[in-house]
Amino acid sequence: MIALRHVTFARAGRPLVVDATVQLHAGWKVGVVGANGSGKSSFFAFLAGELPAEAGDLELPAAWRIARVAQETPALADAAIDFVLDGDSELRRVEGELAAAEAAGDGEAITHLHARYGEIGGYSARARAAEVLHGLGFAEADLSRPVADFSGGWRVRLNLARALSGRADLLLLDEPTNHLDLDAVLWLEQWLKNTPATLLLISHDRDFLDAVVGHILAIERQCLTLSSGAYSDYERARAARLSSQQAAFAAQQREIAHLNSYIERFRAKATKARQAQSRIKMLERMETVAAARVDSPFQFTFPAPSALPDPLLTIENAAAAYAGRPVLADVSLTLRPGCRIGLLGRNGAGKSTLVKLLAAALPQQGGERKEAKALRIGYFAQHQLEQLRPDESPLQHLLRLEPTTPEQALRDYLGGFDFRGDMANRPVAPFSGGEKSRLALALLIRQKPNLLLLDEPTNHLDLDMREALGFALQDYTGGMVIVSHDRHLLRTAADELLLVAAGGVAEFDGDLDDYAAWLASRRSADKTAPPAITAEKAERQQQRAASKADRQALLARRRTLVKEIEQLDKKLAGWQAEKTALESRFAAPDFYATTSRAENEAMHRQAAALGQQIDTAEHRWLELHEMLETLPEPD
Repeated sequence: MIALRHVTFARAGRPLVVDATVQLHAGWKVGVVGANGSGKSSFFAFLAGELPAEAGDLELPAAWRIARVAQETPALADAAIDFVLDGDSELRRVEGELAAAEAAGDGEAITHLHARYGEIGGYSARARAAEVLHGLGFAEADLSRPVADFSGGWRVRLNLARALSGRADLLLLDEPTNHLDLDAVLWLEQWLKNTPATLLLISHDRDFLDAVVGHILAIERQCLTLSSGAYSDYERARAARLSSQQAAFAAQQREIAHLNSYIERFRAKATKARQAQSRIKMLERMETVAAARVDSPFQFTFPAPSALPDPLLTIENAAAAYAGRPVLADVSLTLRPGCRIGLLGRNGAGKSTLVKLLAAALPQQGGERKEAKALRIGYFAQHQLEQLRPDESPLQHLLRLEPTTPEQALRDYLGGFDFRGDMANRPVAPFSGGEKSRLALALLIRQKPNLLLLDEPTNHLDLDMREALGFALQDYTGGMVIVSHDRHLLRTAADELLLVAAGGVAEFDGDLDDYAAWLASRRSADKTAPPAITAEKAERQQQRAASKADRQALLARRRTLVKEIEQLDKKLAGWQAEKTALESRFAAPDFYATTSRAENEAMHRQAAALGQQIDTAEHRWLELHEMLETLPEPD
């Protein structure tokens, strides 16, 4: 059991958690959630003994082995599988002692060491490590490759494999799905569900959390709060709590206003002074209920593209290679405004290659490519982060794109991505991966693309930003192709799924649950062909197509109503300001003395006309809102 008793810990003198008492039982799988900067990673450092407590006690079994994913991996000459096995220190120690005992001919020591080697699973350790590496996307040939041969993202996977293979009693996993594709995420999900280890998991992937954890530990306002259930259960309970808190706050504010009104009216009256003093004391005793703050720091939309030609892009009989190796062949694809395509496929099948081909970041070999004259591609991939200028601020990046736009307008736009105040002026170099991803997305969106090509856009993004991106994509009117390991985003943003497999691209006749089953069958049978179309799946496919058309029509209707409401809001604000100015002049003491009769009558006619315009517009505004409320929410 892990027990915290009145624990306080801090970073750089800033308290993160204060006076926390909580118990976590062995074998529990716990999701650790909280806003960026709330202290989630510091909590892991505290549990691992890397961050001392300012106060309180931590009780953790002394014999427990704790595993975390290392942040850096040196360029070692060791084979990948040996690097992973090195994470089990006892295994390596027993192997060393066994070799020494055999060299010395110490039969008794050899017997004891072989017994211990069997107890810790030493005879199957290599097979288990290989299974973990395969699950995380490594091919058989990769197992003997030196660690130094792998890129940064693949070294992160090696670190994860090492942590998983170390027979830990306590696993501390901080964003383990970053740098993984969907098939590796699905494999990891099953592995974590089956491990007997106690698991503490930080993740911004809500589907992953829902599938793995049975408890949520929330860090909020310097408090640790434990609740049972998956992340969705926690989110619903939190929403209900905040709603109740907001209702209590509103009721209390009404009571405070009433008491203050009474006090101000009767404080000076001798006959009422005692009652007024009584109410003053009541106000002093009243416990203040804080207003619920649930607003996301991210507020942005995709501006309407300046043109939406149809089709946007067509490729026919296209082929592509990567690093001299053929990857895709005979690919034909037409992208139109409103298309929302999610790409599926096993690791290495060519999803990113297809996105690069569509973005013209990779030369097309054979076939035809037809671009609309007004095509404007917005391409996002992780290497875009490397193109940010480290010595420039977010504001400078935007000014480079739009040198004539007023600075305040650019600051307002950056604020929607949570680059506010001084943050907008800081150099990009020390930014976190999430901050750099947000800035790259902000720059891409600002350019008003009519075709979005997104390759793992949610890496490093927190839950709030992922949710904001999903909402923004729902209202995007251009075409979109997305690769993502975030199933919630795929379900939210994609209407159509394509499977990249066996060097080709075909429509996938199922949903993400079908894809998970397909992956499992391919892992066991090592096949790559798309699943056969059944009558049931064909019917589901037809229903999805109809649902997609209905959804697009609904979104178009909602956008029309919202646009008219926004136009009326602007007109009403102008007319009301003008009418208020006229009424202020009418109320002036010298108005009638200094204004001619003709001018007086003209101004009163103008005020009457404005009143009529306002009444008509307000009536239409109410009609529009009623119409909007009758429309169903888009799925």
